[in-house]
Amino acid sequence: MIFGHISQPNPCRFPAAIEKALAFLRSTDFRALEPGVVDIEGRDIYAQILDLTTQPRHMLKPEVHRRYIDIQFMAWGEEEIGIAIDTGNNAVSESLLETRDIIYYQDSENESFFEMVPGSYAIFFPQDVHRPGCNKTRETPIRKIVVKVALSALN
Repeated sequence: MIFGHISQPNPCRFPAAIEKALAFLRSTDFRALEPGVVDIEGRDIYAQILDLTTQPRHMLKPEVHRRYIDIQFMAWGEEEIGIAIDTGNNAVSESLLETRDIIYYQDSENESFFEMVPGSYAIFFPQDVHRPGCNKTRETPIRKIVVKVALSALN
């Protein structure tokens, strides 16, 4: 996982596909867009604009992806996200790899939580179990953008 704030310059260069996704996040006025999918570079890089309400941790399932990297960006609101390394010891709750590139786990071993505030982003790789959308202090409406970057686009 990589954590940062969109206003800060990158201390090092990321692969071009990740740089393109971050440039999209820096240059887009998310107040002007409706929820939905935005094409950045076909199925290699695209964004999901989501209006959600955070929930208690126990109501949400940890997840992983195998074909895409998630770049989760907080446009407004606040949330906590759980993070852990996928050790292979987590019981699968539901696998939707073929249709949606997602595995939900029942729980996550050795999970820690961090806070997302407006402008912050987190980049999750296939080994990163993450549990987004958790309450920081209470249920809160948020707008987050999830940019999906295909692993095949990193070459």
